[in-house]
Formats: sequence, structure tokens, C-alpha cells
Amino acid sequence: MNKFEKLKSGLQKTKKKLIDGLTEAITGKAVIDQEVIEKIEEVLISADIGYDTTEKIVTKARENLIGNNYRDESSIKQSIFSELKKIFQNVNKTSFIENDIKIRKPFVYLIVGVNGVGKTTSIGKLAYNFNQEGKKVLLGAADTFRAAAGEQLSIWSTRAGVDIIQGNIGADPSSIAYKTVEIAIKDDYDIVLIDTAGRLHTKNNLMNELSKIKRAIEKILLRAPDKTLLVLDSTNGQNALIQAEEFNKTTDLDGIILTKLDGTAKGGIVFQIMDSLNVPIEYIGIGEGLEDLQVFESDNFLNALLN
Repeated sequence: MNKFEKLKSGLQKTKKKLIDGLTEAITGKAVIDQEVIEKIEEVLISADIGYDTTEKIVTKARENLIGNNYRDESSIKQSIFSELKKIFQNVNKTSFIENDIKIRKPFVYLIVGVNGVGKTTSIGKLAYNFNQEGKKVLLGAADTFRAAAGEQLSIWSTRAGVDIIQGNIGADPSSIAYKTVEIAIKDDYDIVLIDTAGRLHTKNNLMNELSKIKRAIEKILLRAPDKTLLVLDSTNGQNALIQAEEFNKTTDLDGIILTKLDGTAKGGIVFQIMDSLNVPIEYIGIGEGLEDLQVFESDNFLNALLN
């Protein structure tokens, strides 16, 4: 199965909820009236597109359809799809660029997110992807609060075929981050992925620890981490959005890794996150395998979901 087919398969639950729901709401209606519009809103919200984003979409769809008197089933569906696509077009894209490594080597990623969202797994898969591209990758196990975190990351480093720097449990996370980047510079690594503790977004002391890690990296790298990526679990729905909003207040997010899209019918959270935060989704998880973390490509995502 190629990557696009894997993506289509992973989005089946969301597609069934969204497309089948819209079709059921519209089909056979002589007039697309207020009652039908409200059903369409219910479908969009149930797919976790969110209330505010749904209101924007439906308002624009109404405007687009004034000339059709709400009578054309195909037109209203296409109008909704068009508004969904515009959300992606409006987001500032900061996707990984090959030249970034040559200009800023090692290219340092700081990976953040709460426990249980698939952060360690995502780091392992990301490392595997880069390794497959021929990059020299180093992991930094800066989550020193949990013994299991370092063990899990070590297992993933082996699976991905990359190196790892670890410290003792309870060690200063910023010192691990500093050491990792220091070794990456000395030994000519292309990419560094720094794991951080599963910070609850309500814990100020842990957020302060994240700032300390960033300062340590900047001290040795002579610049801030090149990208800070937030890992979110798509099955968490609105709670994932709240996490993103809180992290975005305390650290400059460059992008999002959205996991477990294959396990939910609420993949519409993609649209809500991008519309609400204007933070690009850079990677999506659509399965358990090593190769199941894909670069988020908006055209492919839309084709897999809407066509």
C-alpha cells in the first residue's frame, strides 16, 4: 500500500462521518433551507471541525449559494469543501526544507506535549524517516522525570537505527539537551530530536523547565532550537485544541504532529487547529508502523478526505 492509499485508509472513519453525514443531510431535499443548514452544522461539529470554524464555513457557503436559492445539492457540498480548503491556504507553512540542514547544521527539533499523546513514538518515527533519507540523526532523552520515558526512547532509537544521548533519572533536562547538541556539533550530525517531559499545560514549573531547555540549547547552538513541534492526540478532540492553545501561549510553536488520525472519526480537528491557531500541521500519524508518520501535505489530505 503506497502512502496515499495508507492515508485514505487512515481517514476512513472521519470520511464516513463527514461525507456520509453531509450527503444524508442534503440528498433528496427540494430546498436547502434553514433546517438542512442546521443539520450540516451538526455534521461538521460532530467531526470536530468546531463551532467557530463551522460557523465561518456555513456563513460563506450561504453567501456562495444565494444565486442558487439553496436548491443545488452539489453546489452546497462543493461550497463547503471549498471553504475547508481555504483554511489550509490561510495557514503560514513552515515545512521542513532540505536546504535548512545545510544552512543550520545540526538542525535541532524540540518536541513537546503532554503524556500519552504518542510523543516518544512520534520522535522514533520521525528519526526513522530522517534516517531513511540518509540523514545522521541524534536523539536527546531530556525527559528525565520518568524512568520509562528514557527506556522507551532508547527502544525507538534502536528501531529507527539512530543514536541517543541519555542521562540518569532526575538529571537536569537542560543539561541533557546541552550535551546532546554539543555532541551533535562535534560529531557532525544532521538532525537532533530533543524529547521533553510530558508537561501538563497547566503546570507553570514544567513550562518554565521547557524555557530552561531552550536557553541551554541556545547557549551551545548560538541560536534557538530550529523548530518546536507540539504532539497532539487527535482522539482527544477539543482537549487537544486546549493543549495547543496553552502551549502556544508559553512557547513559540512552529508546527504540530497530530497522532492517531486512523483511530478517530473526528479528524476534522485538523481544520479547527489550523483555523484557530494558524499553526501548521507538519506530520500526521495514521498507523502503528515505523513508516506511518507522514509529512502533512494539504492537497493529499484533502483528496483523501473529500474526494
